Amino acid sequence: MTIILAILVFGLLILAHELGHFIVAKLVGIQIHEFSIGMGPAAYSTQRGETKYSLRWFPVGGYNKMAGMEPGDESNPRGFNSKSLLQRSAVIAAGSVMNFILAIVLFIFLFAVIGIPSNANIIGHVSPGSPAAEAGLQPGDKIIKIGDVEIQSWNDLVDVIHGKPGESLTLTLQRDEKVEKVGVVPHVDQDRGVGIIGIRQSMERKGVFNSIFLGFSSTVKILAAILVSFVQMLTGKLSADVAGPVGIVNILGDVAQFGAANVLNFTAILSLNLGLINLFPIPALDGSRLIFLLVEGLRGKPLAPEKENLIHFIGFTALILLMLLITYQDIIRLLG
Repeated sequence: MTIILAILVFGLLILAHELGHFIVAKLVGIQIHEFSIGMGPAAYSTQRGETKYSLRWFPVGGYNKMAGMEPGDESNPRGFNSKSLLQRSAVIAAGSVMNFILAIVLFIFLFAVIGIPSNANIIGHVSPGSPAAEAGLQPGDKIIKIGDVEIQSWNDLVDVIHGKPGESLTLTLQRDEKVEKVGVVPHVDQDRGVGIIGIRQSMERKGVFNSIFLGFSSTVKILAAILVSFVQMLTGKLSADVAGPVGIVNILGDVAQFGAANVLNFTAILSLNLGLINLFPIPALDGSRLIFLLVEGLRGKPLAPEKENLIHFIGFTALILLMLLITYQDIIRLLG
């Protein structure tokens, strides 16, 4: 299930990115020979008008095959190179912009439809087979006391349970205007060494307008945090602890255990990372292509295609080697 979820998440991120390029390219009149999600051999393809749409076996990327970008096709009147500097820049930047839009939409949906974890001392979910389930706890129960400790928030509840692994606890709860007492023994979380009983907090939905505001503000705050983290890694203030596809799949599996809200939140953050990293001036990424367009605007003519292609090829090779190194580190980390 983790693998299936990872394919869906990666597919959504790639689709959003490539769809951004596709939409803007069509708007400015660029002919697109093929729109592909995934890499490698085609699992499915269909021809619609002048464009071939492909779904490929490996969900690790995608591409838009635009007219004018292949050798011998440079003079195509509907080609990428025939468009203005501003139009080409818009096509290149549109992939990252679409990733930002996807994150905003996911955040708005999360706040308005699913909700965000509430700090109220009310149980929202009970895991089957957990100590809480065995004790008869139910969603909607309000925990008002544990032993002699008054509970006024979810944080209070977590603090007490985390600090009592393996100990017998008496929970006083309010259910349907009745006050009851139940006994429960928290299991020990092997990863963190704290007590857990298998409950999650309730979700609090925000209004539509508030959700829109929170969606935009969350996007801006997270983008700023990502930028700060990259700067700190470059300056050595923060260790370069990054994850590749293998590491992301592992994290996604852990996140999925805590519900759909956490998966959507993680997907939105991944989308922001993808969009932002693609704007970095690294050869073979969209950011470097924007730099070349900026240089073209300043010089009044483009850089020689063979030189630009060589730079992109070197950058692409370096990115592949870096991805292999990160994947190796992910595997070593998983093996302990």
